[in-house]
Amino acid sequence: MEKHVLGLELPTDPRWANIVEKQIDDILIDHAFCEQKAASSCISLIVQFPDKEKLVDMLTPVVAEEWAHFERVLEKMKERGVALGKKRADEYVKALNKIEKKGGSRDQQLMEKLLINALIEARSCERFRLLWKHLRDKELQSFYYELMVSEAGHYKNFLQLAKEYQPEETVNARWKEILAQEAEIMKTLEVRADRMH
Repeated sequence: MEKHVLGLELPTDPRWANIVEKQIDDILIDHAFCEQKAASSCISLIVQFPDKEKLVDMLTPVVAEEWAHFERVLEKMKERGVALGKKRADEYVKALNKIEKKGGSRDQQLMEKLLINALIEARSCERFRLLWKHLRDKELQSFYYELMVSEAGHYKNFLQLAKEYQPEETVNARWKEILAQEAEIMKTLEVRADRMH
């Protein structure tokens, strides 16, 4: 699952993979919140766009899958005696929300939301790949491999849905812009071993 397959312009700083193992408890906590947000993000899209039949059909199983991931991360945490604790601010998602174009038609707004979601899944997938490749804990390695494959599927779902409701060339042009903006965001964010993004 190389970065170009996901379209990402800027790969994760390799230091992240090197230092993350020392703070794996923190990564698991942050990961749990990410899965929680992924499930609620899909629910939010279904609630906002209930008339979009394909969207409802495609995202309903994704909600269940993301929530199952949340439960599984919680299990890993319990095995290690780690508590979920307080909600954490996600600087990456906050920055992405700022590049989401507001206004326009309802379908344009939907495309923006779907592309931002696709991007979060792509970056998560890239990070899971690094964890799979670099963690020495074999059990966590296979766990992150499985989640990497799953997130890649969700990333494709969001892009496919965007093309369902807007012309492909419109989606591709906006996706290119968003990828360039995300690369700039990645340059400004501090490399943190206690955050999934």
